[in-house]
Amino acid sequence: MNHYEIWVNLKDSRKDLEFCQAVSHYLGHLRDLGRLESWRITRRKFGFGPAGLGEFHISIAFRDLAQFDMAFGEVATRTGEVERLHMPVYSMVTDFQSALYRDFPDPQRVGA
Repeated sequence: MNHYEIWVNLKDSRKDLEFCQAVSHYLGHLRDLGRLESWRITRRKFGFGPAGLGEFHISIAFRDLAQFDMAFGEVATRTGEVERLHMPVYSMVTDFQSALYRDFPDPQRVGA
């Protein structure tokens, strides 16, 4: 699995539940299209965590880089239903940071 990790803060923290609902609609739609396997959203607790990372963490799992690329290709069109669902998400966030991780060791890795 490949994991696209996203950290954000909200422009208006009073919209926390609205943000979570928007993320659910957006990523649920992409999952239903087969563009991702699963996702989860978490929120920092008691302020614990690196100062540079946002309060919210979204982790999106992709079967492989081909599926990851298909998802980004879909989102990059900035049209249709995907854009309608994506716009409320990105319009609420600030301090966006992301990273791409993989399960390790890789299944194809030859041991010593």
